[in-house]
Amino acid sequence: MVGRGRVLRRHELSEAEWEFVRPLLPLWLRRRKRLDDRTVLNGIVWKFRTGVAWRDVPERYGPWATLHTRFRRWALDGTFERMLRAARAKADAAGGVDWLVSVDSTAVRAHQHAAGARKGGLRSPALGRSRGGPTSRIHLACDALGRPLAFTVTGGNTDGCTQFTAVMDAIRVPRLGLGRPRIRRGHVLGDKGYSSEAVRAWLGQRGVGHTIPDRTDRIRNRLRRGSRGGRPPAFDKQLCKQRNVVERCFNRLKQWRDIATRHDKTAESYQAAVALASLLM
Repeated sequence: MVGRGRVLRRHELSEAEWEFVRPLLPLWLRRRKRLDDRTVLNGIVWKFRTGVAWRDVPERYGPWATLHTRFRRWALDGTFERMLRAARAKADAAGGVDWLVSVDSTAVRAHQHAAGARKGGLRSPALGRSRGGPTSRIHLACDALGRPLAFTVTGGNTDGCTQFTAVMDAIRVPRLGLGRPRIRRGHVLGDKGYSSEAVRAWLGQRGVGHTIPDRTDRIRNRLRRGSRGGRPPAFDKQLCKQRNVVERCFNRLKQWRDIATRHDKTAESYQAAVALASLLM
């Protein structure tokens, strides 16, 4: 039991979580009575945590069409992204953001229900073909505590290093008071997939330290060229071990079954689901 006799069921928002997100929801200006936002949001969370179809969401959360309509409305108007930015700003103001940034990507299998969406005569973005079928890929940067700072969603056949700058540029933590958003990246950790001249040059131009292991072929080519091959990039093996925090972040995200397997046809809906999961992390 929580609050004033309210039963807190599994996967539902706690009182503290609800009080945080309630002011961030869009205002309903029409006079017609409708299903309250807390019930709807609990139903949305329950659906994405369990991975069921919209039609199978329990009736205690209201009509499934109402849940889906409001989710799509909030996904398109940026409500979930706004909630996530507010949560990051609150954590940063409390000194809870550790700016040792780890970056990586993970492939997500797309269910057959995710295929077939059309937008402007083209297939829905963020779906790619692979040997196992349609897939998506989440490119993500997290802090040293494993909390997502920024992410993008692309087709599963998109290489991680091609989205590196997009993910880094998306790191913008607002301040609770006046001032520009924080975009600093104290140090960046990545795997061999991000070992490219373009990535290292981008970080160097911004004065961002990085620990990225060199690929075997690059090491071999440098040795083959001798003195003309230049010096190898600095690498701290012990610091690189902390990069597993991003793997644990992905593991937590994929505990949401609708994120581990994509069922949404549109990229906007899937991105909103990732933002919602990141918020509650």
